[in-house]
Amino acid sequence: MSDKLTLRIEKKLIERAKKYATKNGTSVSKLVADYFKAIDSEIDPLIENLPPVTQSLSGVVKGSKLDEKDYRSHLHDKYLK
Repeated sequence: MSDKLTLRIEKKLIERAKKYATKNGTSVSKLVADYFKAIDSEIDPLIENLPPVTQSLSGVVKGSKLDEKDYRSHLHDKYLK
């Protein structure tokens, strides 16, 4: 069941949302509804459309302070030791 919702948003933001929706073949209402669904779900909306194997890896290193130096060290240990 759908219902109407009135939002007060800056005019420039509305214009940008309309352009984005048109460019992506959807409506602003659908964008807002999808956003509300995403914040209500436990699945991160950025990974929702990834393959299951990739989704399962999401968050494995969450909160870690890994950088390029750590990655290079890992590769060195894995392949050169």
